[in-house]
Amino acid sequence: MTKHLTDLLRENAYPGRGIALGTSQDGKHAVIVYFIMGRSENSRNRVFVTEGAGIRTQAFDEAKLQDPSLVIYAPVRVWENRTVVTNGDQTDTVFDTLVAGGSFEEALRTRTFEPDAPNYTPRISGLVTLEEKGYSAKMSILKSDAGDGSRALRFFYEYPQLADGTARFIHTYRCDGNPIPSFEGEPEIALIDGDIDTFTEKVWQALNGDNKVSLFVRYLSLEDGTAQTRIVNKNV
Repeated sequence: MTKHLTDLLRENAYPGRGIALGTSQDGKHAVIVYFIMGRSENSRNRVFVTEGAGIRTQAFDEAKLQDPSLVIYAPVRVWENRTVVTNGDQTDTVFDTLVAGGSFEEALRTRTFEPDAPNYTPRISGLVTLEEKGYSAKMSILKSDAGDGSRALRFFYEYPQLADGTARFIHTYRCDGNPIPSFEGEPEIALIDGDIDTFTEKVWQALNGDNKVSLFVRYLSLEDGTAQTRIVNKNV
C-alpha cells in the first residue's frame, strides 16, 4: 500500500536528509521537497536562507559552528529550466557540469559518499527539468558498499512526469542507529496533496520534533515555470 509522505516521515524518527520529487494533486505543479535533520549540535545549528533562485544552509549561531565542511552548502541551485537539489556540495558539481554541457550522471560519477566514517553518509541528489509539456525528474544515491568505505555504489533513477499526487522519496538513512544505516532500495513512492502552504505544514509537523532542522518546499508551475517557495526553520 502506497503511503502518504507524511506517514513515511512519522514512522521514521531519523531519515536524516531527504528529497522528494513529484507532481501536485491537481497536476499543475512539479513539487520539490528537501529537508535536513540533525543529532549533533553542529548539525542542528543551521537554517535555510535564500540565495538567488536557490537556497543555502547557514549557521544559526556562528559562535557554535564547528566543522562547516559537511553542513554548510547550497542544497538548491537553478539553471535555466533545471532545478538541482542535493544534500551536499555535489549541488555545485552537478550545476557546473550542466552549465558546461554535461549530464547529471556524469557529474555524480566524479563524487562519492561523505567521508564521515563509520556512517559514510550517502550523497542523495535530484534534478527537475521543466519541459514544453510537463517535466522530467532524476534522482541518485551514492553510498558505501554495505558500510565498506573503500567501495562506492552509484545508483541513478530516471522518471517522466510522475502521476498526479505522487512523488519519489529518497533519504540518507534507513532509520536511527550507531552507525546510522544507509538508505536501501529504490526511492519510495509517496502520496502528496494540498496547496503549497497546506502541504508544507503537514510535512513539517510530520518530521520528528527533536531532530528536524529545516524544510524547503517548491511548487513549479507546469504552465509557465513560475515558482512558489516555502522555507521553515526550527531555529528562528
